[in-house]
Amino acid sequence: MIRALVVSLASLMLGAAAAPPALDANAVSAALDPVKAPGTILIARGDDIIYERAFGPINPSSNVEHQLGQTWRWASVTKQITATIAMQEVVAGRLDLDAPIIRYLPDSKAPFANRITSRMLMQHISGLPRTEEGPIGSDGWANFYMVERDSPQTGRAYCEGPTTREPLSGFFYGDCDFIMMAAIIEATSGKAYPTLIAERIAQPLGLTSVGLFPRAEPTVPGYAEGKQESSAFRLENFGAAGALYGTTRDLLAFDRALMTGELLPQAERSVMWDGKPEYGFAALGQWSFSATLKNCGDTPVRIVERRGFIGGVVLRNIILPDQDMVIIMTSNRAEAEAAFGEIWQQAGITHDVMRAALCKDIAA
Repeated sequence: MIRALVVSLASLMLGAAAAPPALDANAVSAALDPVKAPGTILIARGDDIIYERAFGPINPSSNVEHQLGQTWRWASVTKQITATIAMQEVVAGRLDLDAPIIRYLPDSKAPFANRITSRMLMQHISGLPRTEEGPIGSDGWANFYMVERDSPQTGRAYCEGPTTREPLSGFFYGDCDFIMMAAIIEATSGKAYPTLIAERIAQPLGLTSVGLFPRAEPTVPGYAEGKQESSAFRLENFGAAGALYGTTRDLLAFDRALMTGELLPQAERSVMWDGKPEYGFAALGQWSFSATLKNCGDTPVRIVERRGFIGGVVLRNIILPDQDMVIIMTSNRAEAEAAFGEIWQQAGITHDVMRAALCKDIAA
């Protein structure tokens, strides 16, 4: 009995030693900026939320504060989810990342459709037109985002238009790559993109807040330079490149399912998270890189980052695979895009939040 007790105590001590240090909530709070970037923050370790807060006013001219549980536009985080569904098609054997898109879209009018691949699309090296290269309308918005969805000035019809760039000629970030990617996974799966979101992501993970614009109920409104954002654009026109919405907790559930293998096997997830230095560490639908944090030792942190930014709404979705952590930050000020900063430059809110959340872990 005594030996059993000793073993039990030793096991408890071992477990206590292995437990990660507690997060410094005061340091995280100090890194936030309720003026430049009011909104919400969520930090999770494993399946446990260890820090969650809403802060600052929703409207610059009001004292009504942000609340947890709001529905946010996910903007270009949509691309990360589209890429996940594409990799599921790879797992099913219906999609070859390096096959020309003409195999799946035989009617494609895109220049170089016999050379562009799905991998190129998801890494933004396809050379397809960029939406801002088309006609510009009200408030500086491209017509692509303003016209009816059946217009030839938006969607796949526009994205298959003329371009002077050849595939692999360089990194050119744009929504057309993922508009075309949606057409491909619709062709390989035989299902419409909204159905794929529902059947592959929302329903199996129980994400009750997730959907695609248009939406009858408003999501968190955006502001820029103290004024409400332009009403010129249509969120639904972003399609598979940016039309998803949901809560931050539902986004966390997606992240966790991705991290734990529920959505993708490790091999395919590794391919999706393979950031290429020659393209600014762009992976497939997200960025994947390592960076050291200021005054936090020399150990680089592996980071999978996906940003979202439409109008006056900004979002950061950060997965830290080696720490088994997720950091999600939202704001409804356009100025937050600059204030969030660049992690690799060791400056900005994102870096400072990550440093506050991780430095004890790295030193342990």
